[in-house]
Amino acid sequence: MRACVKSLSLLFAILVLFPSKGWGQQKPIDFSAVETSDPTYLDLQKKLDHSKNNPEFPKQIAQSHLKLGEYYRSLGLYSEAMEQYNKALEQIGIDFNDTLYTTLNNNIGKVYLSQNNFKLAEQHFTETMNTVVNLDDSKGQAESMGLLGACYEKQGEYDKALAYQKESLFLFEQLNDRHGVAMTNENIGSIYEDLEEFDLAHEYFRKAYQYLQGSGTAEEINVLNNLGDSFRKTGKYESALDYTNQALKIAKKLNDFHQLESAHKDLSKTYALIGDFEKAHAQLMQAEEYKSAMLKAQNNNQLHVLQAIYETNKKEAEIQLLKEQNKVSAANQNLLWVALFALAAILTILYSYLGRKRKAKLKIQEYKQRMLKAELDKKAIEEKNLQNEVQLKTASLSRYSLHLSQKNKILLDLANTLRNIASRRNMDTSEKIKALVKEIDFNLQQEDEWDEFMNFFKEIHPEFIKKLSTLSDASLSPAELRLGMLLRLNLSSKEIASILRVTPDSVRVARHRLRKKLPIDQKSELVNFMIEL
Repeated sequence: MRACVKSLSLLFAILVLFPSKGWGQQKPIDFSAVETSDPTYLDLQKKLDHSKNNPEFPKQIAQSHLKLGEYYRSLGLYSEAMEQYNKALEQIGIDFNDTLYTTLNNNIGKVYLSQNNFKLAEQHFTETMNTVVNLDDSKGQAESMGLLGACYEKQGEYDKALAYQKESLFLFEQLNDRHGVAMTNENIGSIYEDLEEFDLAHEYFRKAYQYLQGSGTAEEINVLNNLGDSFRKTGKYESALDYTNQALKIAKKLNDFHQLESAHKDLSKTYALIGDFEKAHAQLMQAEEYKSAMLKAQNNNQLHVLQAIYETNKKEAEIQLLKEQNKVSAANQNLLWVALFALAAILTILYSYLGRKRKAKLKIQEYKQRMLKAELDKKAIEEKNLQNEVQLKTASLSRYSLHLSQKNKILLDLANTLRNIASRRNMDTSEKIKALVKEIDFNLQQEDEWDEFMNFFKEIHPEFIKKLSTLSDASLSPAELRLGMLLRLNLSSKEIASILRVTPDSVRVARHRLRKKLPIDQKSELVNFMIEL
């Protein structure tokens, strides 16, 4: 007992003379310790962290998330960009009267456009356009129309694209927005170039160049390259070389690898058309070198930023852990002070104090165990959700196949019935029924549902067709690939015959031929082989 009291007294003296430093304090993130060669990311992350210290100003936090998302999008990190845009929306909510909301909505549409998800991109651009019209925001309307035009251009709907771009050009001209006018003229020229109306394309490129000439920007390089393209495609090779070389000169000043690659590639095409294949080859080699350098730089930037994101998240987790440890340390300190002061009054509470201390340690251990268990449960739930999603998609694909089979069977039965009715000469509706039979036959020949089936199948089994083609001793026909996909769904020969509109005997013959082309053991089942791919 005396030794224990002596130890506690010594501990009491230490606590009084050398109090613990930093207990209960929060340590801010030191972004300078994050390893990355890109100062832009560090600056944006610091601004975001600074804005989070003022939660009473959610718009500032949203602006910081928006700028960081735009930076991620410029690097091609679309998932990270979408995460930042969604966090910004969480700060401001859905407010159609807020210009920040329309900017975020447009940026989300741009991400979908970059990923060729035209349906969602068009949905966001249209929603933004309708919103800015109600706000009487002409510039926002012009920008949204230009984005819609770009979306339709990528889908090959050039009439709609031209209509929206020309309306956007009119609004920018009314606003006297020189940059908007230049960019829209270039977009219209690109559409006419796709339509192979090179004279009109050249005219709009020339108008864009009038606004950008001498700016020394990437936009000027683009227009010069486009002017060179239009001259080359109309056989004016000297003018083409002149404009492309101007673009190359500016690109060298900016050290823009993408523009350097584009300029050298265009020069290679022009020299090839002139017949100077030696220069064409040299220019092409230069383009390839810049392309490799550009890809390397882009990959390095992405790698550094992703590493920085990881380090930042890691440090935030460490800070959170320190906060919890500070809370526990503060609780232990308070408990110790109570025990020491109580010891001065009566020594009999020593045993009670030791018991409480042991309980506190047990609680800390139990807390850590609960945290670990919660993390494991979270991982298990995520894995289960992924499994359920795969099972749901597989079931949906099977139902889709059965629906296709049932539809084909119904149509075939209906066609046969109508043919029998049409064969009765004493009926006046013969010609009408024959026409109906032709229409049904035409519907049976459509491949739209097969295209939908292919897209659905590739989403669930993306590597199946590639693996099957690689394992085959000879090239597989489209019909054999279809048969392989249906076997992968574990459908019977009768169901496959109904889907492919052939007899079950034909399916058995096709299965035999497909089996010969694949390295399958004689004792193995073809269906099991397909399922295991």
